[in-house]
Amino acid sequence: MRSVREIFKSQEYLLDEPEVEKLVEYCEELQDEIVEFKYQKTNNKELAMLDMLKEVIKGCNAIEKEQIEHERFGYEAPNYEATISNLKNYIYSRCRDEKIWL
Repeated sequence: MRSVREIFKSQEYLLDEPEVEKLVEYCEELQDEIVEFKYQKTNNKELAMLDMLKEVIKGCNAIEKEQIEHERFGYEAPNYEATISNLKNYIYSRCRDEKIWL
């Protein structure tokens, strides 16, 4: 499966279009549902880790987008401390729920 960035690499400006943003969000939701379905079907810790990593990447992408908007439009700067704390809490919580020991 190709990533959104791969698909739009020659025309990244399209990623700022509202319709494309909605489509990307919808695709991410579908990917999450597929991962969840596979996990429920197999109860595999590898899939749980894959899902967790996808969520972390989504969080990183969101903070990158906030940074771009901050630089481009002068919007409020991202709160990196809170983001890092939230990501760590999410990882530890999922690991505890899935009985994955780091």
